[in-house]
Amino acid sequence: MPVVEEPEHLSGGHLSGGAARSSVSGPGVDSTQAGSIPESGLPEPPAAVPLLAPADGIPPVCATPAEVAAAAERLIAGTGPLAVDAERASGFRYSSRAYLIQLRRAGAGTVLIDPIPVAEALGPLAAVINDLEWILHSADQDLPGLAELGLRPAKLFDTELGGRLAGFPRVGLAAMVEQLLGRALRKGHGAADWSTRPLPEAWLNYAALDVELLPELREAVAATLAEQGKTDWAAQEFEHIRLAEPATPKPDRWRRTSGIHTLRRARQLAIVRELWTTRDTLARGRDIAPSRILPDSAIIAAANADPKSIGQLRELPVFGGPRQRRYSREWLGAVERARALSDEELPRMSQPYDGPPPVNRWERRDPAAAARLTRARAAITRISERLTVPVENLLAPDLVRRLCWDGLPDYRLGPESAREVATSIDGFLKSHGARPWQRELTVDALAGALTEAPAQ
Repeated sequence: MPVVEEPEHLSGGHLSGGAARSSVSGPGVDSTQAGSIPESGLPEPPAAVPLLAPADGIPPVCATPAEVAAAAERLIAGTGPLAVDAERASGFRYSSRAYLIQLRRAGAGTVLIDPIPVAEALGPLAAVINDLEWILHSADQDLPGLAELGLRPAKLFDTELGGRLAGFPRVGLAAMVEQLLGRALRKGHGAADWSTRPLPEAWLNYAALDVELLPELREAVAATLAEQGKTDWAAQEFEHIRLAEPATPKPDRWRRTSGIHTLRRARQLAIVRELWTTRDTLARGRDIAPSRILPDSAIIAAANADPKSIGQLRELPVFGGPRQRRYSREWLGAVERARALSDEELPRMSQPYDGPPPVNRWERRDPAAAARLTRARAAITRISERLTVPVENLLAPDLVRRLCWDGLPDYRLGPESAREVATSIDGFLKSHGARPWQRELTVDALAGALTEAPAQ
């Protein structure tokens, strides 16, 4: 058996994130409420009680059109928002499609749906749930796959994003459920291969628990946001995610091959590019994660060795294994195509970029821009700490870099000009998707930073 590297990130479950935050001092926080809001600005967690199984047991998986229609009837009879989750098979499959959908609504209980056999029969379900508010944790992970099935929310509440805006130090589902609801979720199957059929009962138990407490978590997060005066901020962020267009694949994705930084010649990069493209084509056609077709380490090894024959290729790690031998001709063909390229056709050693250059080059290329970025980052950090909102949620770091590099034509000094700069900054941020609450909080601080006279 060849050695096959596991991908760095298997995203079938929910990710925790965020760093420790300072105390909340934002709008709407009443410092006299010491009994309900401790120094951290967040509710004190009660003692966690393990939640080992759904209260109503594991529901049967709906896998026929009739079962989906019956589930839709159950959900339409429920009340309130709809808890939603989806399990994918990232790290196992090429696609990001949903392999299990979990739904829960007050008065209707939990519904599990296998979308693979009923993908064309979800119309009755969409007619019911697309008009509801959905509650998801890390909504941007699941919404694209659900949208492929015609399932789209009319309104959204993202408990993970809400937790970030509220300043929770850990925003994984289990951590937030424990912090706010005092329950300990059983985890452990998030990174499983959810394309497996039949799905094991333990996995279904895990999946049902992921939506069991989402409605209660939504109310707890909403209450915390309200106490901190951040309800409107969160609503704007939720709507931004709900309406976001599918991400466009980045160009030159092959440059993200692990270990590529060790290569020193353009011809080696060409081999990586050809092998990566060949692997991607094979993986897409078979719906298998690319790392399970050929690990990155094997691509780098081939770029270093530049094999001239199938025999030489199979002497390299992984390529001699039974899974890869069947594609030996394809792998060697990729290497030969790279070898046949003219010097003009070889990829550049440095990665092309759309926008500002890497920050570590700013000081040399434009010292004034580097100074602007330093001041702007400091201003954003001060706001972040004061309001207990992560820097990356307050304003996208890439947007700050673009603004400081060449986003505005003029950084003149003087009170009137500073006001003009603020107006220009507001327009720039708006045109790049910054939400009103973000602009309201950051524009004046950025204007001050960008018009500040540099130290002599």
